[in-house]
Amino acid sequence: MYKRIITAGLLFGMACTGPPAHAMTCMPRAELVSKLTTAYTETLTARGLQNARSIVEIWASAETGSYTIFVSRADGISCVLSAGTHWLAETPVATKKGAAG
Repeated sequence: MYKRIITAGLLFGMACTGPPAHAMTCMPRAELVSKLTTAYTETLTARGLQNARSIVEIWASAETGSYTIFVSRADGISCVLSAGTHWLAETPVATKKGAAG
């Protein structure tokens, strides 16, 4: 259930805050990862298969609070969907068996 809530939140957030298609930044994945690690101290936080040809990746920095969400295609090109500040990683709260949650 937790994964569904996070996925729904991320998808809604990307749809609402993502840049218009004409403003999307695309570059080789290796170049983007290099920029994220050196300029923003971001590391890979989560990723998931979007379809047979692309993966959604979330990179974030606990140090600076910045985050970047991008799609990596099979051809090695990655396109930034969203980026921002004040990233907060949530820890799942364990519920007692039988408790309403």
